[in-house]
Amino acid sequence: MPMKSVTEALNLRSLILQNFEKALLTKDIHEQEALMTFVVVGGGPTGVELAGALCELKKHVLPNDYPELDFRKMRVILIENGAQLLSAMNETNRKRAVLYLEELGCEVWLNTGVTKYNGTVAETKTGKQLLTLGLIWAAGIKGVLIDGLHKDSVNAPGRIVIDEHCKVKGHENIFAIGDVACMVQDKYPNGHPQIAPVAIQQGQLVAKVIKAAGSSKIVGQATNNGLVKPFAYFDKGTMATVGRNRAVVEVSGVTFGRFLGWLAWMGLHLMLLVGFRNRVTVFINWVWSYINYDRSIRLIIRPFNRVKKD
Repeated sequence: MPMKSVTEALNLRSLILQNFEKALLTKDIHEQEALMTFVVVGGGPTGVELAGALCELKKHVLPNDYPELDFRKMRVILIENGAQLLSAMNETNRKRAVLYLEELGCEVWLNTGVTKYNGTVAETKTGKQLLTLGLIWAAGIKGVLIDGLHKDSVNAPGRIVIDEHCKVKGHENIFAIGDVACMVQDKYPNGHPQIAPVAIQQGQLVAKVIKAAGSSKIVGQATNNGLVKPFAYFDKGTMATVGRNRAVVEVSGVTFGRFLGWLAWMGLHLMLLVGFRNRVTVFINWVWSYINYDRSIRLIIRPFNRVKKD
């Protein structure tokens, strides 16, 4: 299951709830365990936050809805191909994330990549096999490349190589920004992290390049003339929430976690909402959820497919 849009998030929620509905009815112990085993692939902010949320559901919410089930059988497994979680953060916060997840009951598998999944069994590069009917992909994305680019324009991981003005290698009038682009700099030897602030700042730079070029047929000449400064990513900070009263934050070299980090995460996301009314409504909902350990909406919404008539 992916989770890149609201529709996919609703489908994911429905899948989780449907798995527990099926677990109530099945008499096959192995099938029940597979239905109650959730594997999150990818140890970035999305994977960490999702694994933490599933553990919170296991601990506080689902046992009240499904008292007939033995939730000791429910497993939440976070699989990361690399040696550490949250690779964009510093060492302290990486260790904190693992500690917080383990406190919540999550199994963290590092140096383990998922090589195959047939809908029932997930196979890893270490040879392990997991019986699960709930695998969630949060291991990043791979850009869809276009034909006609120079042969040296794409690197081994499948990202388009760009210079410090976001021009595609081997081309003067083609630019690439965001997740699909790879700009190698001293601080980022493997390219910048695939997050929204990088794409936004690169987009602003490309707009300056195009504006500086004016009516020139070759847009790239604006960079050659020094009219636009090379790209320098301004990192405003990174944060990830793991669960109730648990989050990791780093801003300008300062790191903190636990309750203080969780408050910082909540405050920032509250201020990013549009409109005072929305902020107040969400804040009240958060306070209520914090007090009663509950999630108000647990609806199963099946995907809608319109049947075309001949």
